[in-house]
Amino acid sequence: MNKREESEISGAFINSLKRNNREIRDDRATAIAEDTELVYKRKIEDLEISIKKMQREQEYMLDLSPASTQSLILASDFNCEEYVAQDIDLGIKMRNAEITLEIARQRYNYLFGEN
Repeated sequence: MNKREESEISGAFINSLKRNNREIRDDRATAIAEDTELVYKRKIEDLEISIKKMQREQEYMLDLSPASTQSLILASDFNCEEYVAQDIDLGIKMRNAEITLEIARQRYNYLFGEN
């Protein structure tokens, strides 16, 4: 190839090959930052949904009607130990999720500068 033919080569491929080190680092940094921010946002949303579901589950535990709103559970059929254990376990899971959510929000705001 002569000098004239080399200068006529154009397109994304040759432009990519000619990029300097700074441009390459900037593109990589942007891609990493965007991907990380999206994953953080998704994690925060997932935690919010999980907490909401656990809160609903805990509220549903207060409905002691076995089949309908017209019927009631018999005292002999109610397992207090199981109810308490499940309620406390759910409370612990919610608290852990709330702590994780708080940390994730703080880190997201610090890393990406949003409130």
